Amino acid sequence: MAVGGTSCAPAVFTAGDELPPYAVKGQERQVTERSRPKLTVGRLEALRDRTFRRTPASRIRGAASALRFINEVGFSLTLSDFGMPVPSLRVAAEGRRRPAWPRRTHHDPAIILAWNLKDELPARRRCYYGRVVRGKPTLASLEQFANVFALVRGDKGSGDYLVDYRNGELSRPAFRILDALHEHGAQYTPDLRRRAGLAAAEATPAFERAMAELQRRMWVVKTEERYDPSFSYRWDLLDEWMPDETKRARDIPRGDAAYGILRRYLEAAFYTTPRLAASLFGLPPDLAAAAAERLAQEGRAAAEQRIVGAPGRWLVAREALKG
Repeated sequence: MAVGGTSCAPAVFTAGDELPPYAVKGQERQVTERSRPKLTVGRLEALRDRTFRRTPASRIRGAASALRFINEVGFSLTLSDFGMPVPSLRVAAEGRRRPAWPRRTHHDPAIILAWNLKDELPARRRCYYGRVVRGKPTLASLEQFANVFALVRGDKGSGDYLVDYRNGELSRPAFRILDALHEHGAQYTPDLRRRAGLAAAEATPAFERAMAELQRRMWVVKTEERYDPSFSYRWDLLDEWMPDETKRARDIPRGDAAYGILRRYLEAAFYTTPRLAASLFGLPPDLAAAAAERLAQEGRAAAEQRIVGAPGRWLVAREALKG
């Protein structure tokens, strides 16, 4: 798999030249010197190679470089990018685009590094691990954690889950799990299931759905993976695990939170649309549109841009518009 992209302004642009899976493929476009567009998918993906750490020179090598990477991009998926235009810790450890999944993952250096870092950095409270990007496991910088929390939880306190449950916004198993965590504190999965009345084998699907629900709604957080004497997760209330961060997040207006997420993502990804960003990060469409307009007004981005190889019109970062 090649690293990099097509040249900045080719005389003949072939959309099949190392394009991402969400771009137009199999189409050739003749571009004259007079009318050739400034922006191509190839050029923009080459810019992403730098910020997404998709080159051998920029790849992450350990905890320090991984933390710098997460803080710079704001959000990173863990072991896969799932075909989405979002950074991935494992891809950054590989230092190349779309690496194939190995047959023996336990012997793959990039997967081993990414697996260890996804546990180590959140355990040290250097970043947040949760289901952020389309419900997938995501590492978020502490700055972006606050923005996501402001949108998902707002000013709800740790005990306000009771209100959500009474309003029909929280499932019964999720409610019982939160009750158990409030009563007994942080717990490993077997103890939590038992105390929530979900220890039976037939209750496993309900427990797993409830834990996914509670992570998406930012009520609980995984704080540890235990391997001895048996593999198990340790769970805690998010407000207990990150008290200072959650307290600060409650003071962030929703519009500012959406703006902060879109700004950081655009600085890393260089091109997107408000609709795409909203679908990735769960932004309300009106707030995503307002954030895009604000970025354009501030001169940080240009709206309604055409890109060769990508249909429609795009919001493009100022950095990508430079000659």
